[in-house]
Amino acid sequence: MVGIGKKTTASSWWSMEAVMLPASMVLVQVFTMGALLLSKLALNVGMEPFVLLAYRNLIGAIIVAPFAFYFDRAMLRKVNLKVMCWLSVSALLGIVLAMGLHYYGLRATNAAYSVNFLNLIPVVTFAMAVALRLERLSASTWAGRMKMAGTAVCVGGTMVASLYKGPLLHPWPTHLLHHHAAAAVPAHRNMALGTVYLCGSCVAYALWFIVQARVGRVFPCKYMATMLACVSGTLQALAIGAAVSRRAAAWRLTWDLQLLAVVYSGALNTGATFCLISWAIARRGPIYPSMFNSLALVGTMVMDSLLLGTDVSVGSLLGALLIVLGLYAFLWGKGREMSKQQQHQQHPPHHLTPGPNNNQPPPDASTATAPGDDQRV
Repeated sequence: MVGIGKKTTASSWWSMEAVMLPASMVLVQVFTMGALLLSKLALNVGMEPFVLLAYRNLIGAIIVAPFAFYFDRAMLRKVNLKVMCWLSVSALLGIVLAMGLHYYGLRATNAAYSVNFLNLIPVVTFAMAVALRLERLSASTWAGRMKMAGTAVCVGGTMVASLYKGPLLHPWPTHLLHHHAAAAVPAHRNMALGTVYLCGSCVAYALWFIVQARVGRVFPCKYMATMLACVSGTLQALAIGAAVSRRAAAWRLTWDLQLLAVVYSGALNTGATFCLISWAIARRGPIYPSMFNSLALVGTMVMDSLLLGTDVSVGSLLGALLIVLGLYAFLWGKGREMSKQQQHQQHPPHHLTPGPNNNQPPPDASTATAPGDDQRV
């Protein structure tokens, strides 16, 4: 009877997890969509990108701090100059450059356009890893060919969304949010420059993922590392923001849209999203969260058009479709590749297994997955 009770409890837990995991990833996409729209509105009313960035990460650090001191407090004594240097580099790439450039690109374009580039990050990370010889490009397997094809389709989709507009579609008679924040500041409206900012953000994110593999080896404490990186990113954003905007009024927050954007982005899009994604990766692997990215793309495009009145063109729809198809092709290839690597590690071939009568060398270290590499998609 005890055994039956344990099996029933385990079965109910797996059933609940099968529902909660997808629901949590959908919630992450909702948080992302809301943060994009609120950030766009805040930037439209004149909020400086680095002001938003500094306050957002300060709140994110406060949200993650309880988890850091509860789960990783024993690792505080291992925080030294080397660890802080790596965390500062991580903050520079992942917060100051990646998020900062994304905010500048968002201000110059719109939420529906900028969300396309968030879906390109896994593909750009793969391309950067190949360029830096951290990952091998293999065209001899189906997995490798699918990753290459997915990368090419994503690049094509980005070019279509950027260069081809086509007929404009008007699915809604008017936008629902009749507010002066719904209209972009004309001085900042520049699609070409915004695209450059967003591409730079993708490259910075890709470099950040690669650096995170090293950070994971130097300081393997995800909560404490995230909190310290947020603090470092806040200080860097404060320094750059003070140099870019020396007006004291730019840093003053009142009970308005800007405060809502800061609190929402920091609490939900940084703090809650990190915890949910960490749980999903622990249970289903690093590819699982990226499988839901298309929801934010479609949802942001619909809400941006419905609420803010952003024009929807045939080119933007076609480009978004190609990016989604390319992303899933890439993720499929990456998933197959990781599955084979895990099987190889669990059941190595007999002729490669070290033994007293086996003088053959082990597999080349360059093809092995380094600790922390499974964090990249």
